[in-house]
Amino acid sequence: MAEYLVLIYQDERQERTNLNDPEMMRDHQGFQTNNQAALRGGNALEHSHAATSVRPDGAGGFTVTDGPFAETKEQIGGYYLLEAADLDEALTLAKQVPMAEGGVEVRPIHVFG
Repeated sequence: MAEYLVLIYQDERQERTNLNDPEMMRDHQGFQTNNQAALRGGNALEHSHAATSVRPDGAGGFTVTDGPFAETKEQIGGYYLLEAADLDEALTLAKQVPMAEGGVEVRPIHVFG
């Protein structure tokens, strides 16, 4: 079995991305219940305005700035860590993640060691 990270992208300006939206929360609870055997973790993230980015400054130090690493229309709003036999199974699970807008990205986890 392999692990995959499912990154949930969304337009933060859309109403259904709001953590206070009861329908969206119910949809995610249903996804979690239906796929609990494969889920290893997951959480929602605060909006991107709460992000802080850290980048090397090229002189041995760091630049710390408010906001996300990249400014885009869609931000990462949450994630699920799941276990699947292969990418096809991970994609089958990812297609079930509730999303009113945006989409998801599936990435294999590289295990060191």
